Amino acid sequence: MTTLTATPHRTVTVSVNGRDVTREVSTRTTLADFLRDELDLVSVHLGCEHGECGCCTVLFDGHSVRSCLMLAVQADGHAVETVESLSANPARLHPIQEAFTEEHAVQCGFCTPAMVLRAKEIIETGRELTDAEVRREISGILCRCTGYQNIVHAVQAAGAEQRGRQR
Repeated sequence: MTTLTATPHRTVTVSVNGRDVTREVSTRTTLADFLRDELDLVSVHLGCEHGECGCCTVLFDGHSVRSCLMLAVQADGHAVETVESLSANPARLHPIQEAFTEEHAVQCGFCTPAMVLRAKEIIETGRELTDAEVRREISGILCRCTGYQNIVHAVQAAGAEQRGRQR
């Protein structure tokens, strides 16, 4: 006779969008499920749940990761950023979001939160990127609608805006 044991739980404290959150979670809970189900951060989209599509991308200590491939317990003591953190004022878009709107880089919107966060990480390097470089940088996030060119333009426009503000 096989005896089933309960899944262990751990208490984790994660800085999510600038505020510390402490929760007890199953050691099997993915970071994506934690963000969506525990914290109601629905911009974290689950597409494939195998790390292939990249739509669950969040910033983990400032670097993009696929949250469906991480466990919530791995985020204990770290900082996670979702697209909800970008604008302190819900009535105003972040400059990256504005660029995506202006460049028509949004169609169905499923990949958009991940693309915007990846764009933020790319832009924070301060480098001006060619089309090919931007395409390589966003290649881990699948978009089935846009053909990517408008996304490339949006990343470049937001980067130019950011560099202009820093001067």
